[in-house]
Amino acid sequence: MPLKTARYKDKLLNNKKVKDTLIGIIFAFIALSALTPQNKNSFHVQQQLPNIVFIVADDLGYGDLSSYGQEKFNTPHIDNLAKEGILFTQHYAGSTVCAPSRSSLLTGQHTGFTPVRGNIELEDGQLPLPDSTFTLAELFKSHNYKTGIFGKWGLGGIESEGSPLNQGFDEFFGYINQRLAHHYYPDYLWDNNQKVTLTENKGLEKGTYAPALIHQKALEFLEQNKEKPFFLFYPSIIPHAELFAPKEYMDQFIGKYPETKSFKGVDEGEKYKKGGYGSQEHPRAAYAAMVTLLDDQVGELVKKVKDLGLEDNTIFVFTSDNGPHLEGGNDPEFFNSNGKLRGHKRDLFEAGIRVPMIVKWPKQIQPNTKTEHISAFWDVLPTMADLLNIELQTSTNGISFLPTLKSNPKEQIQHEYLYWEFHEKNAKQAIRKNEWKLVVTQLQQNPKYHLFNLKEDPSETVNLAETNPEKTAELKKLMVSARTTSPDFKFNKYDE
Repeated sequence: MPLKTARYKDKLLNNKKVKDTLIGIIFAFIALSALTPQNKNSFHVQQQLPNIVFIVADDLGYGDLSSYGQEKFNTPHIDNLAKEGILFTQHYAGSTVCAPSRSSLLTGQHTGFTPVRGNIELEDGQLPLPDSTFTLAELFKSHNYKTGIFGKWGLGGIESEGSPLNQGFDEFFGYINQRLAHHYYPDYLWDNNQKVTLTENKGLEKGTYAPALIHQKALEFLEQNKEKPFFLFYPSIIPHAELFAPKEYMDQFIGKYPETKSFKGVDEGEKYKKGGYGSQEHPRAAYAAMVTLLDDQVGELVKKVKDLGLEDNTIFVFTSDNGPHLEGGNDPEFFNSNGKLRGHKRDLFEAGIRVPMIVKWPKQIQPNTKTEHISAFWDVLPTMADLLNIELQTSTNGISFLPTLKSNPKEQIQHEYLYWEFHEKNAKQAIRKNEWKLVVTQLQQNPKYHLFNLKEDPSETVNLAETNPEKTAELKKLMVSARTTSPDFKFNKYDE
């Protein structure tokens, strides 16, 4: 067991709630020994901790699911999670790009506190999570869950302290380096700390579609861990550019949409499969095909859990890491990927950070419900701790939304505010307090302030910064106190 996991486990074991839980388990075991075999099985099902399947799409927009208004293609399997669970209309990602959003999700901290606040490229991957970080995976591991991640990491190289194997995950299969995760037919993937060469993708060949292989490994994880509680983290690379899908999916959509512009990318040479996106003659068809494939994969995960007899005791969560992208020939305006929201990936306007979130939990969540509760990625860690009846021994900016899941709105605590910072494009900040939201752009040059009332203007069309200077000043002041300084992510305004 890694040292930091042991350290946090010791802290957790000193917690009174956990002690009480352990005592309860001991008495339950004594009672179980006196039961008949038939009653033992029933007792085991009642006492078993819930399994978690947490799916994160890559750059999927707020309007990219049928259940959120998509009309040009269908997502029946994901929509079915909403029919059987709860759909969040005001859920926010941790950031507007990959690495900081995932850092926020795993640490329970927004980008004013989480260690990774932007995409910093290193030779073997991205800036690593520090060893001292307590992650969502470590929370589950401390409670005897089997933990696995299948997909994209992007929070540290395989030999760094930020490796998923050093951050609470028992198993990993996929992409360590998120830059290489731009490619759907890569030269290799990682199986734990072993590089797996995909010989079918040698040179210019495209024989193994990586998301399909990663998906099979995730299904195997479910099969292998059906007898114990598990946390399956499924950070897919779909539908991030490049826009590639297998032929059987492309064939469903080629000719369905007018293709006004093809995309010319990197198809050979030194930069091939090193970060640039491949060419795509049918970008609109490819995007619809990719989301359709992702939807099918979600359906297969649900079916696998059901076939294993675990459906009633498994929580499914589906969300996206940020808003829709503009790379690789993607056309979010054609698909209305933003819904009614403003902006795209790399914006702190609503469409860059507001994302779908659906949760299914049989017999606990009332089916076919919606909630306007304002929540964010940094709420997931405290929610899962609440679910396991653990008092966190690490700092978090989040609040548990477990009462919302269980239809107890009177018990639901609300955020004082939500905060984001972004260190590209001359730096940006955003803060939301109740219905008010302030976005600051061009922070390192000539800051521009955008104030919106999201209740009256969810599309952020009317800037009220000048006509409401008191609210602007209030939120500007709150922004200063909402963050800590970071040696890796500096704002000139605050840090120099």
